[in-house]
Parts: sequence; structure tokens; C-alpha cells
Amino acid sequence: MVIKSVNLETVCGITSKLPENDKPEVAFAGKSNVGKSSLINALMNRKSLARTSSQPGKTQTINFYNINDVMYCVDLPGYGYAKVSEETKAKWGKMIERYLRKSKQLKQVFLLIDIRHAPSANDKNMYEWIIYNGYHPIIIATKLDKLNRSQVSKQVKIIRETLGMKKDEILIPFSSETKQGLEELWTIIDGLVLPEYEV
Repeated sequence: MVIKSVNLETVCGITSKLPENDKPEVAFAGKSNVGKSSLINALMNRKSLARTSSQPGKTQTINFYNINDVMYCVDLPGYGYAKVSEETKAKWGKMIERYLRKSKQLKQVFLLIDIRHAPSANDKNMYEWIIYNGYHPIIIATKLDKLNRSQVSKQVKIIRETLGMKKDEILIPFSSETKQGLEELWTIIDGLVLPEYEV
């Protein structure tokens, strides 16, 4: 897909009503410091549309980005490192669950995992939770540029085994710096979205 326009259309907080969109949605979930904002900026070919920060946990809302007026890229709140109370974290969890259960347009959930480390307990819980809510997450292994090439297949294997992924489940090594994995990611998104729209 050639990006012609991107617009942050809806921002949903804990008490907000979810929008009833009429275009397909793909959602991105991940730990607070996994590079989600950087990935979204790379995906939309923008430098600072999604705010990146050295302080993890900046995304505290569900953000709906309208792309080319044919689809939505949905940025879910980061989990894990945010310095917020357990009560607030629980509310975020309920907000994400409400979205996963109620969105009529959600086509795919992408779960971001830092390729340098084995998935944490939080990552594993999120993976299983997404499956529990009826989706088969595609894993994006971020920060690929921070690894030596010789380490990649070993780390991919660790992620697959820790999450208990099936052989046919997709994992995409990705770098927002070098853009490696971006084309593969867009191919998957186009396959989900373009059958419904002529772009």
C-alpha cells in the first residue's frame, strides 16, 4: 500500500466509547519499551506520528490511525514497564479486552516482542490472552538491528518455543532503523485489507 494520508482519528481512554468504524482494523500490542511507536511510524512512513519516548508507557490510550481512508492501524496501550498503579493497569487491561471483544472490524492482532530477549511472563500472558479472545497473533520480533546476524535464528527459536507457537504461525524479525521486515509486514496487512478495497 502506498501511504497517501495518515490521520490520528480517534483516541480512546479508559472511559471512552469505542468507535464503530466501517473500515478494517489491524492492532498492535506489546510491552512498553518494545518499539511499538517506532514500528508504527515506520509502517506509516512518518517520523513522529506515534510519539516515541525514552520513558516507557507513553501510550495510555487506544489510538486509531486512519490510513488512506481505507483502513485503521490501532495502537494499543503498552504493558509491563509503565509506572502506573495496579488499578490503572487493570483498567487498561479491561479497555484492551473490550476492544478485542467488541471491534467488528479487527482483522489481525500483531504482538511485538524484543528479539534480544526471551518473551517475559507478561508477553506470554498477552499472547495467550489474544488467542483466548479469538485471534491468532502474528509476532513481530523488534530491534533486529541490535543483534548480530548469526544470533537471529537462535533468538527466533527461543521466542517461538517460549510462546509455544505452532510451526505455521508467523514471526517477522523487524527493525524500525533498517526497515527490514517492513515489506513483509505490509504484504500481510495488504492481504487482510485490500480484498475489501480497491486501492
